[in-house]
Amino acid sequence: MVTTALDTRRARHIAEQVPDPELPMLTLADLGVLRDVVLTEDGTVVASLTPTYSGCPAMAEMRADVAARLRDAGYTRVEIRTVLHPPWTSDWITPAGRRKLAEHGIAPPGPAPRGGPVPLVLSPTRHAVTCPRCGSPDTEETSRFAATSCKSLWRCRTCREPFEYVKEI
Repeated sequence: MVTTALDTRRARHIAEQVPDPELPMLTLADLGVLRDVVLTEDGTVVASLTPTYSGCPAMAEMRADVAARLRDAGYTRVEIRTVLHPPWTSDWITPAGRRKLAEHGIAPPGPAPRGGPVPLVLSPTRHAVTCPRCGSPDTEETSRFAATSCKSLWRCRTCREPFEYVKEI
């Protein structure tokens, strides 16, 4: 079977539209977990995904959703690969993804920590999180963990509204 660049672009476009099962306002492309989509010479679509963290329970659902969408589009041979290196970072969330998070009342992450050595501190780290509803920086963390491990719960002291925050990784 001869594959073309158009076939590969079509397969990639289909995979890019798959929503994240935990943050359905984002696609896997918005979230930055869809790493690559290639079409091999024998017609197999190979999609590569990187989990947001090694224990991410949504990975099985992501793999199944990408495979199902590609099969529904007529690709009979689909392979989903998990790519662990380099590890995912919240910096891979696209600008469109960050905008969608904020539009849905979830504060997008700031820049992920880089470099080293990482200082060891015994007290909680404090940083400013802007309210996605009113834009106020006067916010407080109410719980380090939210509905998923990658988010925490916050409250705005200005508009008094609660919101989730995607943690930097």
